[in-house]
Amino acid sequence: MRVGVVTFPGSLDDADARQAVKLTGGEPVALWHASDSLQGVDAVILPGGFSYGDYLRCGAIARFSPVMAQVIKAAGEGLPVLGICNGFQVLCEARLLPGALIRNDRRTFYCQDQNLRVESSDTVWTNAFTAGDEINIVIKHGEGNYQADAETVRMLEAEHRVVFRYLGNPNGSVNDIAGITNERGNVVGLMPHPEHNIDPVTAPNQDGRPFFESLARFLMAKVGA
Repeated sequence: MRVGVVTFPGSLDDADARQAVKLTGGEPVALWHASDSLQGVDAVILPGGFSYGDYLRCGAIARFSPVMAQVIKAAGEGLPVLGICNGFQVLCEARLLPGALIRNDRRTFYCQDQNLRVESSDTVWTNAFTAGDEINIVIKHGEGNYQADAETVRMLEAEHRVVFRYLGNPNGSVNDIAGITNERGNVVGLMPHPEHNIDPVTAPNQDGRPFFESLARFLMAKVGA
């Protein structure tokens, strides 16, 4: 399981994501934002941070990095892609996921353990969960307020594409949405940081581990097929 982790200028959780891949039995592959190759990886993670300093809009500049042309193309062909926090923002800017992330409604940066409910286990990144599971994952963001027009929100709900929901909304996200998926289920974006809930030495729980177990399940089933 070779998982590429993209580093943009301003990424700060890329090393954590690579460590999470390693701790869950995968081989992390560092991908540079200016590269035009994904190095044949089995999946890609867009990590948290402040790509290009968030100087325009969060993720708006990173979306045009050379590597993203390859990510967009490969995602369209079914490559698993996980966007975490800033990575979620990049996925929305790249139109791999609908909607946008804006300033938290209280204009406050939140850094805390956050309770979530798993809404869908029908994605590449969530099949090791059970819908209805309640998990606790760390959040740390100032612009995690997910918004979309009413028609898009109705579509996400009707097609069961809301993957995670906040239990106690910290940022004003519409319908308490904490994460969503594309129609195919191979691209998932979420605000919480599962890579920080992997290592028992530093995390209060290991509720982030099923994300990577889900990917392994998917890839093993794909090989078996």
